[in-house]
Amino acid sequence: MRFVCLGYLDEAKWGERSEAEQAAMIEDCFAYDDELRRGGHFLGGEALQSHRNGATLRSRDGDVVVTDGPFAETKEQLGGILFLEARDLNHAILLMSKHPGIRHGAFEIRPADEEFNALIAARKP
Repeated sequence: MRFVCLGYLDEAKWGERSEAEQAAMIEDCFAYDDELRRGGHFLGGEALQSHRNGATLRSRDGDVVVTDGPFAETKEQLGGILFLEARDLNHAILLMSKHPGIRHGAFEIRPADEEFNALIAARKP
């Protein structure tokens, strides 16, 4: 099964860390990602820039409204996405519970919707 793991980070707390602490945390995460690769579990991922550099689109009364950045009533913002291969949700939880990033923020783990993704893939030219 494929899973999408959404990693959240409190940017204020991240900014309080020294450059050396930030670099060590990033290296720990990369090392674990390499371990996931060796096990055939790491399918890809993307780090995201700050929420300040993004936009949120909504439809209101038939018009598209653009808001700077994502709107969330939380200190933690989406920092990255990791695509994971695992037997089931419990296996995905086990794998991600060992990720060093968990010490610095939350991971939301959701199964990919294989049926819907097959419909998307079928539409590719």
